[in-house]
Amino acid sequence: MAFDINIIKEVYRQMPGRIEKARQLVGRPLTLSEKILYSHLWDDNATKAYERGKDYVDFAPDRIALQDATAQMALLQFMQAGKSKVAVPTTTHCDHLIQAKNGAGTDLQSALNTSNEVFNFLESVSNKYGLGFWKPGAGIIHQVVLENYAFPGGMMIGTDSHTVNAGGLGMIAIGVGGADAVDVMAGMAWELKFPKLIGVKLTGKLSGWTAPKDVILKVAGIVSAKGGTGAVVEYFGEGAVGMSCTGKGTICNMGAEIGATTSTFGYDESMERYLRATDRADVADAANTVKEHLTGDAEVYANPEHYFDQVIEINLSDLSPLLNGPFTPDLSTKVGADMKLLQLKMNGL
Repeated sequence: MAFDINIIKEVYRQMPGRIEKARQLVGRPLTLSEKILYSHLWDDNATKAYERGKDYVDFAPDRIALQDATAQMALLQFMQAGKSKVAVPTTTHCDHLIQAKNGAGTDLQSALNTSNEVFNFLESVSNKYGLGFWKPGAGIIHQVVLENYAFPGGMMIGTDSHTVNAGGLGMIAIGVGGADAVDVMAGMAWELKFPKLIGVKLTGKLSGWTAPKDVILKVAGIVSAKGGTGAVVEYFGEGAVGMSCTGKGTICNMGAEIGATTSTFGYDESMERYLRATDRADVADAANTVKEHLTGDAEVYANPEHYFDQVIEINLSDLSPLLNGPFTPDLSTKVGADMKLLQLKMNGL
């Protein structure tokens, strides 16, 4: 059920030429986000640079992921399209209809008892139309995608807000509604307003109890719970390179908490290690052949203020462990003395 390596190789084969054409169109070096976006245009004959936050653009995603709660209506719609097979590699994941309550075994059986008709329908339709099917208990959708399907420089959409988790492997991965997914499954273009770009420069190194989730909590505190709306957040710098691939995924996953279209990181050694550790050495080898195209141009990261709509700099060495909230993801409290002050404040003392 692994992603066809030939599809990935074809993306990488076309990428250098498309990126060079994009550089000519915009007349400057490119961020990673722009490289992926321009190399996935539905019409490869673009004649102008797109204006961020204004122009609506048609894209051609590489794959789709559906979660069981939203897949039902999406697949019913697709069945009306008159197609014999999905046009883009697609997988269905049965995870959202399993309620965590009493333990894995009991909860899974409860879901099977309650939603067995739904699961049978999803499996039947998936088998008929060429979708990969991940049965109940096979794993959480965004983690299954990261471990099996995500690849650097790719573009995917998914009917789950956590689709953005795949940015930890250098993708542009975006959560969408079922109707958007159906369009692409049926062989049509996917429309998106060309996003604005927020650059987050990470310096230093995480230490002590500080974890990747503290990075995105810090970002949320800076930009607010709506500050990422209509934008891709691109992380770069020595701090980004020094972070694990799954840590990057955590940051991208929580980017939804600031309303971001998605978040992403450039391809590096941590991603290569993760690909090899998850039995995808062939994907790592393919990515290595075009790795200079799987991260932003050096000029961009040297002078980010010239290329991003907003730039944030965070020194990871100075970052403290943070406690989320209260009440909203763009509030956080440093672990330690500040927690007592927060408690006193909440108690009205």
